[in-house]
Formats: sequence, structure tokens, C-alpha cells
Amino acid sequence: MIPVQDLFASAPLLIIGGSILIALILEMVFDSQSSIVAWFSGSALLFTAYWSLYHLYDRGFAFNNMISISGRTQLLFFIVNFAAAVVVMFSMDYIKKIQTNYGEFYILLLSAVLGMMLIAAARDMVIVFIGLEQMSICFYVLAGFRRKNIKSNESAIKYFLLGSFATGFIVYGMALLYGASQTFSIPEYLAHVETLKSNPIFLLGSLLFVIGFTFKIAAVPFHMWVPDVYQGAPTNVTAFMSTAGKVSGFAALITFLSPFIDYSARTTGSAKFFMPFLATLSVLSMLYGAIVALSQSDVKRMLAYSSIAHAGYMLIGLSALSYEGVDGVLFYLVAYTLMNLGAFGIISILETQDEKMLKIEDFAGLSSRSPLLAAFLAVFLFALAGLPPFAGFFGKYFVFVSAVENGMTWLAIVGVISSVISVYFYLRIIVLMYFSKGENTEVVSVPKSALLGVFVVFIMFVIMSAFPQKFEGIIHTIGLLTY
Repeated sequence: MIPVQDLFASAPLLIIGGSILIALILEMVFDSQSSIVAWFSGSALLFTAYWSLYHLYDRGFAFNNMISISGRTQLLFFIVNFAAAVVVMFSMDYIKKIQTNYGEFYILLLSAVLGMMLIAAARDMVIVFIGLEQMSICFYVLAGFRRKNIKSNESAIKYFLLGSFATGFIVYGMALLYGASQTFSIPEYLAHVETLKSNPIFLLGSLLFVIGFTFKIAAVPFHMWVPDVYQGAPTNVTAFMSTAGKVSGFAALITFLSPFIDYSARTTGSAKFFMPFLATLSVLSMLYGAIVALSQSDVKRMLAYSSIAHAGYMLIGLSALSYEGVDGVLFYLVAYTLMNLGAFGIISILETQDEKMLKIEDFAGLSSRSPLLAAFLAVFLFALAGLPPFAGFFGKYFVFVSAVENGMTWLAIVGVISSVISVYFYLRIIVLMYFSKGENTEVVSVPKSALLGVFVVFIMFVIMSAFPQKFEGIIHTIGLLTY
């Protein structure tokens, strides 16, 4: 019999798991064109997000300590559930528009969220792998959900093949980790880090494991799938993959690297092994993503390369291997999720059934056709560019400061250079919206559910931008409770 405290600690996981079963029944009972499954899924996700936020300072363990619920875990639960709920709002009219109105979309979305939550809560490598596979399989199907579209099919195949390759790295890394430590328990790594950090087999296994998850966060040179998959997948799926998917990848990296946190610059072995590797990935991702995005004519490909650059910025915080760096990454993840959700949500509203309004030049004159959407998009793009006083600026500031405090000032300078480069391709869209006349003069029809999703994201983003120190303080407090 499962102890009551285990059930309470794992309540968010049980809520989503139960919601998947109920959604399956609803899909069988009601017509496929009904919105019952959508409303139920959105409600379940919002309730779970609220539960996680309400229990932000709770701590607990479940299933023989293989799952740990802490402040950081609850924060990650909130991000992925909130992001999924907003995607549900975007999807209600979008999947009808692109003629893929199938109830299993929401079931797959819930299943992917459950996988992400398992990754975030895992204290055992086996749970990490189970969560990863559940999330990945759902993403493979969702990427090809526009089943009659060749680009969507191509994106699903590419994602599946390269994702399977990355999984091989993770599994082989896990095998080496077990061979070196005789355990899959991450707390055991933490307890014996002084011994394990000098074991080359353990370090090689760690390297392979980290490489596998750098694929999930779309860091160079494991980014090859991103532009084609983001472009070919339905826009609502791209919004989900680029935000919640990235959150789960960083959650796994933060959890796994926790035994080495705060060992940087003061020790040998693990610090010298991980810091140059993560810093190199950060530099390559920032510069490659920002430079290649300059030449893109498709807005989804441009945001795909932008997401690579943002992965590089967040890797700066991980490179520091410090508490402050992890706090900065978590703040950045929340801000980035809101910014990217808002941008992709507006793109999904503007996109037509025949995939028009996806070229950057198509945004010319948008301010006259839909002033509200143009204003929202401008704010999100300014924030993605890292301009003050938006939360995107403070996210970069926190990770840059963590690098400087840990003797990696050069890495922060590279981040600033990359940010300056990226300003151009974000501002280009804003200039087109407000200072160019487009050929299309048709007024944009905005679905109420999608507009509500954009508005909710916008309000949360404004609050976060207005009180960055407050949010950073909360993240720092729950981080101290986690260790």
C-alpha cells in the first residue's frame, strides 16, 4: 500500500495521470469535433499549475525516494502545466483551421506534460529516462500531427531519427554511470561526489548523459533538428516544444549537475571537466543562433535559431556551476516560456490555412490590420531581444552576473555581443509592422480563446518584468530549500 505522504507529494503527477485516463474516455464518448476534451484538458492543466504554485514551499518524497517534490520541482511543474494550458487555448481554433481537429491532440499534450513532470521530479536515472521517452514519443507524433502536410511529416521523421540517436547517448551514459557508482540514484551521486568526480568512467558517463540532453535543449552542435522541426510542425506544437520542451531538458541537466554545484573554481576534476564543455556549448549556441537567424525569411525558422541562441544564454548559468547560476537559469526559463509562448501564439492566430503569414515580409503593415496583436508581438520581440525593462533583459542579467562572479567574465561578454546581434532580426519585424505598408489589407480575425491565451501570458509577463527582484528572490529561496 502506498503511504499517504507519498500520494500527497506526487499529487500533481497523479492529477495529470488521472486526467489522461478521463480524457481518453471523453474522446471515446463525445464526437471528435467536440471541444469537451479541450476544455477538460485545459482545466486540468490550470488546476495542476495552481496546485504546484500553492504548494511551492512544500517538500516531500515518493516511491522509495525515486521522486522528490521540492520548491524547484513545483516551479517546473507550474511552468510546463501553465505553458500546456496556454497552448490548449491557442489550439482550440488553430487545429480546426488547419483541419486536424482530433481529440487525441490534447491527450498527447497531457501525456507529454506527464513525461516532463517525471523528468523534473526525478531523483533516479530510471525515472529520468521514463519521463524522457514519454515526452519524446508524444513530441514525435505531435510534430507530424498535420498528417496530410509533407513538411509536418518530414519534421516528425527528422525529430524521431535524431531524437533516437540522442537517446542512445543518454542510455550509454547511464550504463557507465551505473558501472562506476553501482546506483542510479542521484542523491547517491551527491553523497559520494568527492570519490566519483575522480573516476574517469563516471565522468565519461556524465558527459554522454549531458550530451544527450543538450539535444533536447537545442544547443550547438546538437541543434540540427531544430529549424526543420520548428518550421514543419504545427505552430501550436512548435510553441509547446520550444518552451516546455526546453524547460524539461534544463530540468534534467540541473538535477544531474546538482552534485557538482558550487564546486566550480575551487576544486579540480569535475569543475575543470564540466565548465569548459558547458561554456563551449554556450558560446557556439549563442553566436551560431544569433548569426544564422539574421538570414532567415521564415518567422518560425528565425525563432528556431533564436531558441538556439537562448539555450546558449541559459547555458551560461549552468557553466558557472553555482547556486546563483541555477537561480538565473530558472528565472530565464520562466521569462523565456512567457515570451516565446506569446510570440508563437500570435503567429498561430495570423497563420492561414494554406500556411501564409509565415514569411517575415508578411508582417508588413500588421499594426493597421490588427493593432492589438501588433502591440503584443512588439512587446514579446523586444523582450526576446533582451531590452530593458522587460523580464528577458533581467534573465540575461542574472546569468551574466553569475558568470562574472565565478570568474567567467569573458563568457558574459560573448553573451552581450550575441544579444546585440540578435536585436536586429527582432527589430526587423517590428519595423515592418509599424513602418511598412503590406499588400494584405484584410482585417485579422482573432479567435477569442487564442486571444485570451495571449492576454494571460502578456499579463503574467508584465508582472514578472515589473518585479524581477521579487521573482528572483522567490527562486533563490526555493533553490536553497532544494539542496
